[in-house]
Amino acid sequence: MKRPFNNPPATSSSPVYYQQEEEMHELQRGSDELLSQTGAVSNGSVMSPAPNHADNNNDAKKVKLDTKNPGAPSRVIHIRNIPNEVTEAEIVHLGIPFGKVTNVLVLKGKNQAFLEMSDEVCATTMVNYFTNCTAQLRGRAVYVQFSNHKELKTDQTHSNAQNPSAQAALQAAQALVNQTDTQGGPNTVLRVIVEHMIYPVTLDVLYQIFSRVGKVLKIVTFTKNNTFQALIQYPDVVTAQAAKMTLDGQNIYNACCTLRIEYSKLSNLNVKYNNDKSRDYTNPNLPTGDPALDSALAIGGMPLAGVTPTAAALGAAGIRLPGQPSPNCVLLVSNLNEEMVTPDALFTLFGVYGDVQRVKILFNKKDNALVQMSEPHQTQLAISHLDKMKTWGKQIRVTLSKHQTVQLPKEGQPDAGLTKDYSNSPLHRFKKPGSKNYQNIYPPSATLHLSNIPPTVDEEQIKDAFTQAGAIVKAFKFFPKDRKMALIQLGSVEEAIAALIKMHNFQLSDSSHLRVSFSKSTI
Repeated sequence: MKRPFNNPPATSSSPVYYQQEEEMHELQRGSDELLSQTGAVSNGSVMSPAPNHADNNNDAKKVKLDTKNPGAPSRVIHIRNIPNEVTEAEIVHLGIPFGKVTNVLVLKGKNQAFLEMSDEVCATTMVNYFTNCTAQLRGRAVYVQFSNHKELKTDQTHSNAQNPSAQAALQAAQALVNQTDTQGGPNTVLRVIVEHMIYPVTLDVLYQIFSRVGKVLKIVTFTKNNTFQALIQYPDVVTAQAAKMTLDGQNIYNACCTLRIEYSKLSNLNVKYNNDKSRDYTNPNLPTGDPALDSALAIGGMPLAGVTPTAAALGAAGIRLPGQPSPNCVLLVSNLNEEMVTPDALFTLFGVYGDVQRVKILFNKKDNALVQMSEPHQTQLAISHLDKMKTWGKQIRVTLSKHQTVQLPKEGQPDAGLTKDYSNSPLHRFKKPGSKNYQNIYPPSATLHLSNIPPTVDEEQIKDAFTQAGAIVKAFKFFPKDRKMALIQLGSVEEAIAALIKMHNFQLSDSSHLRVSFSKSTI
């Protein structure tokens, strides 16, 4: 426990004594001491923290410190033991729940920072709070105390206008204060809405992301108005505030799955089950809600499922923790029809859900194949949409492989065409970042979406082509406003899968090749 600041003089071993000695040491060097600042602009994001590229002499800043009434409460707060890579925004986060932050100064070389609040009441509330609750930055305990200085001044030449990262942090803090003035005060529970959810987002993915800010206590996920949402509870308002400020507006994946975060009206989450929809990380002994599974786990003496994030979930989020292997991009596809399967067929089918890099049909077990995607989240898409899907008369299984890559055969090694490399294929659907194809990913369906139809090709020609490919056409319709696109409805989902494999990239004219994907619509 740190000694209260209005107590009798501190001993040489107390934090107060250390603080006074450190600040007096700074003052002895004069009021124009050069203080290092990082030159990198940072938005304070915990998902992609800005590196510290500057040494202690670069982007220096002069500060003038008023030293009246040392030891008394002050609106300037002294923070010690900060990690080297901490940004101004992260320092500002500590003060936001307690009031308006008016200035910030980070001394990276000395692992210290100064935070100026709008008044002493806010500063006193903050210091009192962190006297009973240890503040943390990036997992390290930091010490929050009153500064001997009554005001944090910077001259015009070296003001925060010349320090983009500090300026951005202060502006973001002010915007957040203005927002909470209209929406209500901070809370320990956040409501998270995932917009443009092209790829699946799971509870474990959210846990991994939000745990980077601080300890997550509970998560409840649900779907409302066809939108995936979650309630996430932190132990205190400081951590919840930091999570909201740093993660709001961030994309989980490239150009999609955007996080929109606001404060929940709830102050506590009541979690009854630990499963893929809800999780109480403070109580790993909760049942899963599945009687058979709960009984089996109880007999085996195993911990109940879903207490910690799975490797698959980490891969889905594209997140790699220190010491972890690279996320796996290789799928094992089993129970295939040996008579029908080819590398090109698997390239086309799995290419609906990601850019396939390599395919290998196993030489000694030809009803099994390895499919390597370009991104981990594409493997999750393929698993969620194609696993247990009936293809060529058999229900295929799609799981993550233990292999990290698909090896090409060595020169001269017999392969019989079972392994193919597609890394330079012009048929990849997702090469361009933000491609519209990201917005049109759907599970297999009996209705196919056709595009790139030339004006010289009519309905009968397209229907005949599908019939010759073995499909039974139930209905067909051109798009009224764009005759380059159409919907074609076939007899079954299995039939549509086979037709997509055969008809995608089918040559309709000298210069036009048909594009085929699954549709969410019916005719």
